[in-house]
Amino acid sequence: MENKEKLTVLIEGCLRNDRRSQSEMFRLYYGKLFSVCMRYTSDRDSAQEVLQEGFIKVFEKLGAFDYKGSFEGWLRRIVTNTAIDAIRRSKKDPFRTDDDNDFKMGAEDPVIAKEELDLTELKAEVAMQAIQKLSPAYRTVFNLYVLEDYSHKEISELLGISEGTSKSNLAKAKMNLQRMLNEKFTNIH
Repeated sequence: MENKEKLTVLIEGCLRNDRRSQSEMFRLYYGKLFSVCMRYTSDRDSAQEVLQEGFIKVFEKLGAFDYKGSFEGWLRRIVTNTAIDAIRRSKKDPFRTDDDNDFKMGAEDPVIAKEELDLTELKAEVAMQAIQKLSPAYRTVFNLYVLEDYSHKEISELLGISEGTSKSNLAKAKMNLQRMLNEKFTNIH
């Protein structure tokens, strides 16, 4: 929804608790925000729960949106923070884990033999599945840094970890993803 006037009317409707406006906002942004939630959760049901909670927060905080900057970016930030809160609730100190998800240091990564295959959609789905298999700590740092464009400093402040832990979790996430994707794609012929 690019048109600022339409967006303003929609936001004003939501601020009046107009159910049609709320439903329209949910419909407009559901797909993009659901994909954000999927990056932080391990399954569709959990992503749906995070998204529902995120929209509740959006509607509660909507009066604070100042129309400066991207509304979609503002929504994404709330939903991302909601996903991080859900991870925090599900585990005691989830961002300090050293769970390598069976990653073995020194193991050789198989080489993808047929990169030129036109498997874009399959690769995207497999990549999303691989991201979801990462531990919550690795998945969260990876998503924030790579997909949400946060700095390690911002991640450390948001998650209450050191910048070094953020960098370490990102490096381990990348190694685990590379291993998982290499294993998956060497099996595709």
